[in-house]
Amino acid sequence: MSQLNDRIAQFRKMANDDPENELGHYRLGQLLMEAGQFDEAVTSFQRTLELSPQFSKVYQLLAQALLQLNRRDEALSLLRKGYSVADERGDRMPRDEMGKMLTDLGESLPISLGISTPARSAAPIPGAFCQRARCDIEKRAVSQQLSAPPFRDELGQKIYEQVCAGCWNDWVRNYSIKVINELRLDLSTERGQEEYDRYMREFLGLE
Repeated sequence: MSQLNDRIAQFRKMANDDPENELGHYRLGQLLMEAGQFDEAVTSFQRTLELSPQFSKVYQLLAQALLQLNRRDEALSLLRKGYSVADERGDRMPRDEMGKMLTDLGESLPISLGISTPARSAAPIPGAFCQRARCDIEKRAVSQQLSAPPFRDELGQKIYEQVCAGCWNDWVRNYSIKVINELRLDLSTERGQEEYDRYMREFLGLE
């Protein structure tokens, strides 16, 4: 438990030092859930959704925390909204998980918008392909695709096809440094690299 408490303290500091960092609040909420601190987890997930309302996985986790606190009506409302958000974005896994939660609670599923399969191709359409929930480039008329995959592996190809250049540069120039410094990650170790990669995938909306 002491290791879990240490990690909670790490991410609480990250969230406090950078209140606009949705990943810090998100990961803090996950760890608080793991520790059974559901009231605080609710607060962290709510802040995550304020910053990134299209982050569909958070609706699922927030609803789970609310159910642990016997706040059923709030959980049901979030599950319905989260299901619709995930369906619209083509986020199948969280959509299906929230659908299962709703049916297990005796509720019917929201009407599907019929666009639950992502309309992406090997050559994404500029300005429409970036799947990161909090894509700042969406505010512009056109977002640019990376000139080439950043890595020569499956993940690099996925980033190339699904993440715009603006979001990738935001990760490389800003958030990646924050993650390394604030979590004191040693990228020469397997654990440090795994943690770094997990944060990168979450930031880019690839989880």
